[in-house]
Amino acid sequence: MPLPTRRALAAGLAALAAAGLIAGAAAARPFDEVVASGVLRVAVYDDNLPFSNEAGGAPRGIDVDIAQALADRLKLRLDLRVVDAGENVDGDFRLNLWRGDLAGTPLADLMLHVPHDRLLATRNEQIFLTTPYFEQRLAFAYRRGAIEGFESLRDLEAGTVAVEGTSASDSVLMSAEGGRFRANVKHFRSFEAAAKAFLAGETAILAGTRAGIEAALAEAKAAPEDVVVVEVPVPGLVRTRWDLGGAVRSDSRDLAYAVGEALAALANEGRLKTICAGYGVSYTAPQGY
Repeated sequence: MPLPTRRALAAGLAALAAAGLIAGAAAARPFDEVVASGVLRVAVYDDNLPFSNEAGGAPRGIDVDIAQALADRLKLRLDLRVVDAGENVDGDFRLNLWRGDLAGTPLADLMLHVPHDRLLATRNEQIFLTTPYFEQRLAFAYRRGAIEGFESLRDLEAGTVAVEGTSASDSVLMSAEGGRFRANVKHFRSFEAAAKAFLAGETAILAGTRAGIEAALAEAKAAPEDVVVVEVPVPGLVRTRWDLGGAVRSDSRDLAYAVGEALAALANEGRLKTICAGYGVSYTAPQGY
């Protein structure tokens, strides 16, 4: 009898995982089970500075520090998983929180850096969102002397703007006022590359999240009197602000409540502000739905 092909094996494993028949496709762990194990499994994204990154072998970033602070607050040992971002958040939930991978890797208990969005939660019945912990905002940085000032999107016409392609900022720039500013946009494969070009003087303006811009400027030790970070009104359908929070399996809501209480305590104590400041980022409290 011929052996099954690799493709057939993968298809069979996928079917079993979907049916929940592989041991590795573990069920969610409620809070009492997490406490009994003494370990909190937290998933954060790779290549997501200033929030999380594993370059150099040691994970670092705001989300990494928040994960450790949560584990400490709950008196648990942190098992940190640095994961790659998939095509969409829905797929990331499926892989890391409720279905798992074909290798049977134990699921994470909590995933951070999740958009706190009602529609996202509604279409993903398998997950439950925690209290948010940070408000993400789109912003611009410009170099004094390169342009006179930056008070509206129309000031983009005074210079070239560096931006990561396919990002939210890119969507804003390419669609605003019927594409009026497209000729001023210079695309890069990553925000880090865009920031490097801006800091090298290749462009007069940098677009991105405020957290990303502030962290890049802090890392480069850019003088505040030379570079200004601003937020300007942006008309259109692209969201320029959104809250970040966490997600757990829907049948682990007691864990979400415990994490939410811990996040609130960390915010009230100023711990979240301190963590962000360590990366040159201004802490912005979430607004909720």
